[in-house]
Amino acid sequence: MACKVLVVCGSPVVASPELLHQLAGECDHVVAVDRGLDALLGAGLSCDVYVGDADTVSDAGRALVDAAEAFEVERHNPYKDYTDLALALDSVRRRWPGAEVVATCVTGGRPDMALSVLGLLAGYEDAPIWIEEDEVTARILHQDETWTIEGSEGKTFSIIAIAPNTDVSEHGLEWELDHSPLGLLADTGISNVVRKTAKIQVHQGTAIAYLYK
Repeated sequence: MACKVLVVCGSPVVASPELLHQLAGECDHVVAVDRGLDALLGAGLSCDVYVGDADTVSDAGRALVDAAEAFEVERHNPYKDYTDLALALDSVRRRWPGAEVVATCVTGGRPDMALSVLGLLAGYEDAPIWIEEDEVTARILHQDETWTIEGSEGKTFSIIAIAPNTDVSEHGLEWELDHSPLGLLADTGISNVVRKTAKIQVHQGTAIAYLYK
């Protein structure tokens, strides 16, 4: 049975300690991505693996990375060709093939970095991949993947195509779609409302679906 890995990224918008504790308790392993280590330390948590070049982590976090005693460290030269998140996802693939990934501390901050993070997460096709923040749960859906949403009546839901030629169906919402094309980054699926148990399916392409808490 595949495991579940929490990847704590380095966004300056940090998930609450309560959410971090919840997510860490639901996952089998925790990976800190550079400054993501500070988010964990601030919540009184640690990680199993640290991945990064230590250019944004705090002095306290860097001291733990330098000591390399409390967790495994994959430290990289700052003059590298890949972002820390790309290297962290590669680490997940190597250590836990087929692992489901839950990413947090990924929203906010620089818009270019936010788009890059979304692209990297969308490229992880090994298993389901989620984004969990205090205000939203998001799921990246690749071709033939489905998300069933229960117990969320009245909550706001959006879906956005992040690859060309994306076709989706969504049922159980105020406005439903049936094998409908979504334009790349188009607003067709924005600000819907969950009315009952909802089923979201991507038939072709890739989309990101957001459920606001």
